[in-house]
Amino acid sequence: MKIDFNEIERQTLPQFKGGEGEFIVKMFTDGEGKIMRGTLPPGSSIGYHKHEGNCEIIYILSGAGKCKYEDGEETLAAGDCHYCPMGKSHALINNGVENLEFFAVVK
Repeated sequence: MKIDFNEIERQTLPQFKGGEGEFIVKMFTDGEGKIMRGTLPPGSSIGYHKHEGNCEIIYILSGAGKCKYEDGEETLAAGDCHYCPMGKSHALINNGVENLEFFAVVK
């Protein structure tokens, strides 16, 4: 099944999951999972949250930032992939000077 993100409506979600600034996203969901093309402007974040019944994969397309997770913190840049297993917590933060663009799958 093809998902055309050019045809999905863009949403701007302020303080997403308790984070700072705004999360700009085009999201496909089928009730089982989500596939997202997301942007965090400089200074924005997705707040620290737990994945109770799912896991998340985040692939960084451009920009730079960091991810906080239960065991610490890691720097992320274009080409990096972050994985948050089911039952674990994390946050994504754009502490860079340009937009942090990423692709994410929650399943």
